Order: sequence, then structure tokens, then C-alpha cells
Amino acid sequence: MHVVLRAVSAVGSLRRRRRYQAIREATLTTARREDFRIVHLSIQRTHIHLLVEARDKAALASGMQGFQISAAKHLNAAISKGRPGPRRRGTVFPDRYHAEIITTPRQARHALRYVMLNWRKHREDRVAPMNAWSIDWFSSAAMFPDWTEYGEEEGFLWRGPPTYDPLQVFRAQTWLLAEGWKIHGTTISCRDIPAAT
Repeated sequence: MHVVLRAVSAVGSLRRRRRYQAIREATLTTARREDFRIVHLSIQRTHIHLLVEARDKAALASGMQGFQISAAKHLNAAISKGRPGPRRRGTVFPDRYHAEIITTPRQARHALRYVMLNWRKHREDRVAPMNAWSIDWFSSAAMFPDWTEYGEEEGFLWRGPPTYDPLQVFRAQTWLLAEGWKIHGTTISCRDIPAAT
């Protein structure tokens, strides 16, 4: 499933170091589940894109609820850090998430491109220091093994910025996200700009 989770404006941009760490903590909490896993994740200024696999509807609802609760708790703590006054306790994600079921190889390929390259759609790649990046370090793009730019190389080409801690994601288990998307091309270029959905 492709899931979109929007944050309230009071949270500010999610593309900040402390907010990234807060969302990373939520991925670690979610990683303990066996019936729900995050395959890819992209943090934008006002929202988060996730590609997830869940055993069933109940697992999806429970997994997303756990992620949202953990992310909200850690984001409120991150926002409050260094500020005078009481800790922020307000709502972080005001609406229910939007989820789209992925049913075809073409849709899976589109979702992978859209999630990992969403920063280019929002033109974040034109702002320093991000304009020097090949991939978006506010996403799980570093964990994707099928970038065109890898060619026949084994392993990964990009090293994260100093002190970078990657988001906790899992290799896809479903055929569509693991292999099926390759029916429409075996790689995806990190230079692509995804079209709006």
C-alpha cells in the first residue's frame, strides 16, 4: 500500500534533523511488528509517504496507528526541545491517513519512483545543501538496491552525511514490490522527477 500521512502546520517542516530523528524512532518502534512492515518512506515538509506491506486490514490499521502514535510522541518532544515553557502535546497528524492499494506491476513501479523521488517533485533538490545530493537522505532511498546509477556494481554507491542514521525499513516480501515492478524496467534512476499522482 502507498500511504500518505499529513502533519499539522504547527509542527513546522518535517525535513529537519530533530524531526527526522523523531520519525526514525517511530520506524524502529514499528519494526518490532511481524504483521506490518515499512518497505520505503519519504519525509516531505508537510507529509510523509510510506510504502507498507500488511497481513490484512487490521494489521494495516494497527501498524499505522502504532507508527503515528510513536511519531507524534517523538515529534512533540523534538519540537519542545530547547524551547521555554511546557512540552508540546498537541495533535501531529490531524486526519486519518490516505492509503492506496497497489495491485499491478506498473502501479508498484510508479509508487516506488513517486515515494523515493518525491523530494524532486517538491523541488527540494534545488535548495542547498540538498542540491548536492544524488538521493534524498530524508527518505529510505539509500536502502533501494535497484538504482540505475549502480549499474553492475555490487553494494551501494552513496554514503550518508556525517552522523546519518538510516530509517528502519524492510526488504519487500510481496512479489509486486520485490520483483513485479521490474516488468516495466529493472532499474529506476535517482535523477527522475515523478509526475503527480
